[in-house]
Amino acid sequence: MPLTAADLSILLIEPSAMQLKLIMRHLQQADVRQIDSARSGKEALAQIAKYPPDLVITSMYLPDMSADQLISEAQQAETDSDIAFMLISSETGQDALEPIRQAGVMAILPKPFNHEDLQRAIRATLDVIDPAEIELESYDVSELNILLVDDSFTSRNHLSRVLGSMGISQIDLAENGREAVKLLSQQRYDLVVTDLNMPEMDGHELTRYIRKQLGDVVLPILMATTENNQTRLGNVQQAGVSAILDKPFEPQTIREMLFRVLEA
Repeated sequence: MPLTAADLSILLIEPSAMQLKLIMRHLQQADVRQIDSARSGKEALAQIAKYPPDLVITSMYLPDMSADQLISEAQQAETDSDIAFMLISSETGQDALEPIRQAGVMAILPKPFNHEDLQRAIRATLDVIDPAEIELESYDVSELNILLVDDSFTSRNHLSRVLGSMGISQIDLAENGREAVKLLSQQRYDLVVTDLNMPEMDGHELTRYIRKQLGDVVLPILMATTENNQTRLGNVQQAGVSAILDKPFEPQTIREMLFRVLEA
């Protein structure tokens, strides 16, 4: 039987007792039953190390660290492989939210949040934990060769995990466009998934290299990015990217996009 919200174990990190009770009530209304709580990052990391949850829901600002610090430390630990993260915060500053998006969170919900958004984020978590393999007419998913390019360790880890949950196991990793160029000279790939903003060579330059220098106009290029500058995104599309995916994203979104770019 497929997993349900009642099967999820969740660690909720919230310094405010009032907010903690409010969010717990929403989780219970979404049929979540296994909920532990923590008030600080240090307390949360200790719980994660001892009893790794399926999903960590955290506020942006904790008494001893910020959410991006918490996620980074948790993802560096040995227990991080199956943990998903979600942010609930009133923070709207793009500079503050950027590290969270890059960390590969399942969702960023505002305070106060919409109950339907919480339910959708929980479904996305279940989609990673209990995934359905993507079914393609033109490809055997287990034989797909994917090149994943992102300068963020946490983002690479998250994207690899989402792709792996769909039955894709052959994934090469690169930290920037220059590393990707070397790999492209050594290996044939069925798909390139790249970030936009990277040092050395960014995703825009990598796309132009593949289309112009290599002369490959067929290789699908999926760009996962936090960029919201429409002019820059328009230039990326003109360079020949196949599709653009906003971070954070739900597994179902990337599944649908993969189906679109690979079956085009």
